[in-house]
Amino acid sequence: MKLQRKNRLRATALGALAVSGALVLTACGSDDNTGGGTAGTGEKTTAASDVDCGKAKGQLRASGSSAQKNAMDLWVKNYMAACSGVEINYNSSSSGEGIVAFNQGTVGFAGSDSALKPEEVADSKKMCKTGQGINLPMVGGPVAIGFKLEGVDKLTLDAPTLAKIFDSKIKKWNDPAIAKLNDGVDLPDKAIQAFHRSEDSGTTQNLGKYLGAAAPDDWKYEAEKKWPAPGGQAASGSSGVAAQVKQVDGAIGYFELSYAKSQGIPTVDINTGGAAPVQATSENASKAIAAAKIKGTGKDLALDLDYTTKAEGAYPLVLVTYEVVCDSGNKPETLDTVKSFLSYAASDDGQKILTDAGYAPIPAEINAKVRETIGSLS
Repeated sequence: MKLQRKNRLRATALGALAVSGALVLTACGSDDNTGGGTAGTGEKTTAASDVDCGKAKGQLRASGSSAQKNAMDLWVKNYMAACSGVEINYNSSSSGEGIVAFNQGTVGFAGSDSALKPEEVADSKKMCKTGQGINLPMVGGPVAIGFKLEGVDKLTLDAPTLAKIFDSKIKKWNDPAIAKLNDGVDLPDKAIQAFHRSEDSGTTQNLGKYLGAAAPDDWKYEAEKKWPAPGGQAASGSSGVAAQVKQVDGAIGYFELSYAKSQGIPTVDINTGGAAPVQATSENASKAIAAAKIKGTGKDLALDLDYTTKAEGAYPLVLVTYEVVCDSGNKPETLDTVKSFLSYAASDDGQKILTDAGYAPIPAEINAKVRETIGSLS
């Protein structure tokens, strides 16, 4: 029978901050979110009350999605405070880079804002050897459309208008299509500065899925990780796009809500055709994610999201970030640490801290399957 060591951490958020000097998080400079507070969210978060360290030991390297950086910051901080001698090193780069690193065998798991493609699963079999890469949904949340427009602090847009803005078809803020959605708002005669991700990004792909589903007549591009439309300006990482939007008057861009919250960037309400425009909030994203269905087979838990929902209060532009692991054939030297750390992330404590950071917890029914799958990894 396996002997497991259970460490209980009874620390306040202040205590968690005290150990932050020991936290190892190698992130690309563009993803260094400096909004202040815990993980740059401006929120104080109570550390985990119950972390099962199991047989975790040594260093675990992981990389990928910058969308989940702020969530990963919180998880790593709490986990390392509970499990002495364990070092979690998450490189916040991009979903595309994370999958490449995973399939090359240089990381224990990868973070990706989109599920593995068939060719990526095929590549993973070379590394997993006895199994293949699978998707574990771990973080949900809204993709916020942030903007900076002097004199305007509240803005409503719909999918067709967003598609035309990001496709450089609408170029001025006082365009009739925008004015129609914002009756009574004094929109300036100012050029729109649209920012997108410079590198392959799951956030870009999720935006493309939303625009393709909700505005098929205005967005003709395939939903890929690489930005497809002409024009606009590029920035590296979600934090890079957010930084540009915060600085440039007339700017608009897309990034996870946590970046908008930490940097005080106003976000667009989306007119879905429902009773009222919907704000980008964790609660409203949860309403949309709760309707997701599992489309993966076997141990794969990839989700099918409804980007065209008109349900009251459901924010349709959402993403789910997956942690990608081998169902079997994980490296023996890191398997115990992968299982222990991801079990904490999927625990009640791990999911509970997501809301204050601008994310949405994974629905309980789906999360129960995530926990079961993590326990079966080999």
